[in-house]
Amino acid sequence: MGSPNQSRPNQEQEKRPNIFARFDRHMQSRTMAGLLHLLPLLATIVVILFFVGHADNLVRPLPFVAGQPWDFTGIGIIVLFFLFYFVGLIVVIPTGRRLMDALSFVLTRTPIIKTIFGVTKQATTAMTSQYNFSRVVFLEWPREGMIAMGFVTGRIHSRESNHSMVVVYIPTVPNPTSGNMAFVLEDDIIETDLSVEAAMKLVFSGGIVLPEAITLARVPRDPDEPFHRLTGQFRADR
Repeated sequence: MGSPNQSRPNQEQEKRPNIFARFDRHMQSRTMAGLLHLLPLLATIVVILFFVGHADNLVRPLPFVAGQPWDFTGIGIIVLFFLFYFVGLIVVIPTGRRLMDALSFVLTRTPIIKTIFGVTKQATTAMTSQYNFSRVVFLEWPREGMIAMGFVTGRIHSRESNHSMVVVYIPTVPNPTSGNMAFVLEDDIIETDLSVEAAMKLVFSGGIVLPEAITLARVPRDPDEPFHRLTGQFRADR
């Protein structure tokens, strides 16, 4: 029977990971890190190639393009760019806007097409609606002890007093085209330095894409109010 001193080194060698296990963990961790860092770039390249290829398939067979000196790879994107620009010039004038509204009216009432058109229109509205928000705020919602993020869309004033209220749109995650609207006293708003763009990223990601830090500020009427302690800067736990 061996002594305890002789069996101890063998046990330590068994517990110590061998070189192959360390190499395997090293390769897995570094490969995943490289993939995660390159994934946004790869996705961007794939999307660009997809649009270039499909745009060329639509434009290059046209009679005024096929066989001409300007029949080259990428002409589809150039033609679509000028098409979008031309439509943009039209929709800013009243006549063009009424024409696009009439076209939308027809498409939203056409079977099958109305579903695709409606979903696409909701997505584009969600991406462009951020420019209609004046700022991002937090408020006590939907009950005491919880706060929600919202976008200020307007302000109303009282003629009888100096009080004012802000109209806050509270979006639904991850689809900001639906949500709730609240009228909140200006004194009850929790201000923040969060930009509209960063807030929209929070909504679309369901809170996964967090900013580096969020600063909250509120001067409550009563210093003992529970949200008095929210004043300060909060950093994301990464």
